[in-house]
Amino acid sequence: MRPAPTVLHLDMDAFFAAAEQAAKPSLRGKPVVVGGLGPRGVVATASYEARRFGIHSAMPMAQARRLAPNAAYLVPRFALYRTVSEQVMELLGRLSPLVEPLSLDEAFVDLEAGGSADDAASARATGERLRLDIRAVTGLTGSVGLAGSKMLAKIASEQAKPDGLVLIEPGTERELLGPMSVRTLPGVGPATGEHLRRAGMTTIADLTEAGEDELVRLVGKAHGTSLYRMASGHDDRPVVAERETKSVSVEDTFDVDLHDRVRVRTEVERLAERCVRRLRESGHSGRTIVLKVRRYDFSTLTRSETLRGPTDDPGVVREAAGRLLESLDTTGGVRLLGVGVTGLTDYTQEDLFAQAAADAEAASALDEPDPVVVPGEPEPRSDTDEVADEVAERHWPAGHDVRHAEFGAGWVQGSGVGRVTVRFEEPTSAVPGRVRTFRTDDPDLELSEPLPLVAVPPDEEAGPGAA
Repeated sequence: MRPAPTVLHLDMDAFFAAAEQAAKPSLRGKPVVVGGLGPRGVVATASYEARRFGIHSAMPMAQARRLAPNAAYLVPRFALYRTVSEQVMELLGRLSPLVEPLSLDEAFVDLEAGGSADDAASARATGERLRLDIRAVTGLTGSVGLAGSKMLAKIASEQAKPDGLVLIEPGTERELLGPMSVRTLPGVGPATGEHLRRAGMTTIADLTEAGEDELVRLVGKAHGTSLYRMASGHDDRPVVAERETKSVSVEDTFDVDLHDRVRVRTEVERLAERCVRRLRESGHSGRTIVLKVRRYDFSTLTRSETLRGPTDDPGVVREAAGRLLESLDTTGGVRLLGVGVTGLTDYTQEDLFAQAAADAEAASALDEPDPVVVPGEPEPRSDTDEVADEVAERHWPAGHDVRHAEFGAGWVQGSGVGRVTVRFEEPTSAVPGRVRTFRTDDPDLELSEPLPLVAVPPDEEAGPGAA
């Protein structure tokens, strides 16, 4: 524990939903829910207006629609969220070299390491200045917690929500933690919480009164000792600037169970391609390929294959995932598929490329010849690629940005039956924009990149030296 509250925890307020409200003037002050919109979709984030109806993250989207049928339901726009996240992380980086991101919208900062604060007064001033800077740069709000440890700083930011700052003075930890639920502590999930409840412990004060020996008896030595220390307010975990990436994975849940074995294989191959793209973007390669299959009855099967060395080759990952699929029984239907790569490193074993080439050559003896790829020329496209592109051209995700040749920038309110409805407004629009409907194949309408949430001053837009 530090003698001064120089560990800062920032948590952006209802991040995805708040970003959508900032981008769409017509949704400001109204309930907004972001997540998967299919029958099996779940809520990623709900605005505070939507939370009043009882909607929360991880809730089935169908249940959310029943609670708030008139809310705006939008598909996530991760390109926008990553851009805003980068802006926020840059602001945190100005405070200290030790910034530990936990997600796109959450991070710890060691203010002492950056010389930004050394006591309660300077820590509070730094936190308040950060909140103002975040609003000025992104147009969004974030809640700040300040304490002498990571655990307490995170608890403080939760108490500060929304758009606030809470500082926990060192020495007041046990008094603050006492009445809180045991579920407040890191590592206490539903199962452990229920186990403690049956033992008569529901608050953190109950844990400290029970003592370390009793907690060790109940949940084991390692967990019991850690639980007692945290309940007593002790947390010596440092803020770590770079957290090691342990795995890269992607998965899809399907609106309707997949029964066709060929379709399942096709989806696995597509997931493998997406997984490799993420792998390369992170600058890694991996040695172990993992396949996850959730069947019609919610039973989940996981299989893995470890290669001779690390790879980031899509052919190798695709073939390995295909082999793993062959070992699984998908009779009855598949509701979820996932492909992942673990055992990450920052180099690639070259002979795996030869392995991919050999696999492709062997496959060509059984299937049609692979198309010839000429260096410098675009790759030949299959009929499947053309069909996928045609479907993508007709798909207008709710909430995504569009641009019309005549009416300018807007966003998709909804689509169906060959029509797409667009509201034409921008983040800087003074009033909600007008709504128009077009055919889904209208040549003047196209998907576009997200617009900045905050207007860029002309001098910054022109760039250095423009004057």
